[in-house]
Formats: sequence, structure tokens, C-alpha cells
Amino acid sequence: MNRNKVIFLVLAVLFLVIILAISWDMARQTTFPGAKGNLKERMAPSTETNENE
Repeated sequence: MNRNKVIFLVLAVLFLVIILAISWDMARQTTFPGAKGNLKERMAPSTETNENE
């Protein structure tokens, strides 16, 4: 392998590792919407939101 190809492969692997780490961190900090209970705001909207419509 020539030097340019090795540099490209190293940078590509490094990029993929960084993207995967960021994706894993974002997925770990978020919650699936269906896992949340039914909040009062979802079941019966407050009067503040109705006044704006």
C-alpha cells in the first residue's frame, strides 16, 4: 500500500469512530417517546395553548 492510501484509511477509521461515539452518546441521553408516561399536558392541553389558537 502506498502512503496516501494508508493515511486515507487511518483518517476514515478515525472519522467513523468519532461519529459512532457521538451517536452512541446522543442515543444514551435520549428516551424513546413511548417510554414516557402520559403527561397532563398531552392528555388535556392547558388553557394557555388554547388561547393562542
